[in-house]
Amino acid sequence: MDGTPAGVPHRAFGARLMTPLLLGSLLNPINSTMIATALVAIGQDFRVGPADTAWLLSAMYLASAVGQPSMGRLADRVGPRRVFVAGALMVCAAGLIGALAPVFTLLIVSRVVLGIGTAAAYPAAMAMLRAESRRTGRPTPRAVLGRLSLAALASAAVGPTLGGLLAATAGWRAVFAVNVPLALLALVFALVWLPRDEKSTRDANAARDERSGRDSARAGALDPLGIALFAATLTTTMFFLNDLADPRWFLLAPAAVLAAVLVWWQLRHPAPFLDLRMLAANGGLVRTYLRHGLTYLVIYCALYGFSQWLEQVHGYSSFHAGLIMLPMSGVAAFCSIAGARTKGIRAPLTLAALCLAAGSAVLLVVHGTSPLLALLCAGALLGIPQGLASTANQAAVYAQAPADGVGAAAGLQRTAQYLGAITASGLIGVLYGQRASDPGLHHMAAIGLGLGALLLALTLTDRTLRAGSPAAATN
Repeated sequence: MDGTPAGVPHRAFGARLMTPLLLGSLLNPINSTMIATALVAIGQDFRVGPADTAWLLSAMYLASAVGQPSMGRLADRVGPRRVFVAGALMVCAAGLIGALAPVFTLLIVSRVVLGIGTAAAYPAAMAMLRAESRRTGRPTPRAVLGRLSLAALASAAVGPTLGGLLAATAGWRAVFAVNVPLALLALVFALVWLPRDEKSTRDANAARDERSGRDSARAGALDPLGIALFAATLTTTMFFLNDLADPRWFLLAPAAVLAAVLVWWQLRHPAPFLDLRMLAANGGLVRTYLRHGLTYLVIYCALYGFSQWLEQVHGYSSFHAGLIMLPMSGVAAFCSIAGARTKGIRAPLTLAALCLAAGSAVLLVVHGTSPLLALLCAGALLGIPQGLASTANQAAVYAQAPADGVGAAAGLQRTAQYLGAITASGLIGVLYGQRASDPGLHHMAAIGLGLGALLLALTLTDRTLRAGSPAAATN
């Protein structure tokens, strides 16, 4: 121990370490929602409809869903600082590609690169915090973990408003270009302030040396075939989901074959990309992933579907649509802070499910001439579950995950969130077709209402949530 008084966060977890980690961690969530209020303008410039612009959403979420756990493994193997820096450079490249793209296809390429690059920050941050915890002999302070969660949620919440402001004042290309200065800032802070990987790697190797040879091999393995199979399965499924109006049924067969091969390989591999045996034995954790994915399916339907409806049906500009979404952002940020201070897990998740259903019910009755107050109320109601579910499900993951696998479990929670987003983009495409409409929004709201009821049942019947507040994560 270093003599720092108990209860006082060690200076290793102070501003120099946390500034680049927090800045890097907000790049993925803010890019996941910032484009919401720019989709209409992009579609007009390239003469494509919602079914096509939905690819801008799915491409990034697919890349992120595979990238988050992959980058986590890579950070453990080659060092979190290297992975963080490489991710920042990729974000810069993606911003330039999107800002200068002459054709729609390059925008999709930009979003793929953006998904992979931004996926590096969060797992690298978690690996960096674990390394600092080992170095100081102290567990990572709960407040530090809370700041990472709040940065991600708050940036996602303000994304639609920021995107609308950029699109209205500088054009939709600014939504891509803004990543360049943000990533460069994170890169400079990382190079100056983050500890070099050589020390972190020695600490990690020393810890692994205490384990058996098999455990050491499992800690360092990356399972590239498992990652490739997972990516191929998700890609094939995404192609099917993104055109549900005219389903490509022939894709179901290769998707099923790929999924079967993925399961077979993961059960054979000594250090699988997806630990299926652990998941099969941990029903509570699986239910948490299910709750998180379904919650964000509805939330992303609101973020993207509602914002497009505001512009194309109600006639608002992208800037004004972003302003109308602002209460959703503000309420989500407030509820994330309140949720982080709540000791229990079941109560905030129950309230989140109820508000998800209530917000969907309001969207079920609004129409193209509805008053502004009704639109603001719908957004505010849907902001509550966005804030509460994020922090409560994160707490559930820390409580339910194996003691030596919290990082991997947190990565899979993000993957569940991205799967919900991919499904939401496909749902928007089939319900809206080439243009948003009242019936399309109402069908989306009815699905949200049903999922809210299902989430309420999943929460109230889950006995693993009775444990209450999880213990502070240790490393």
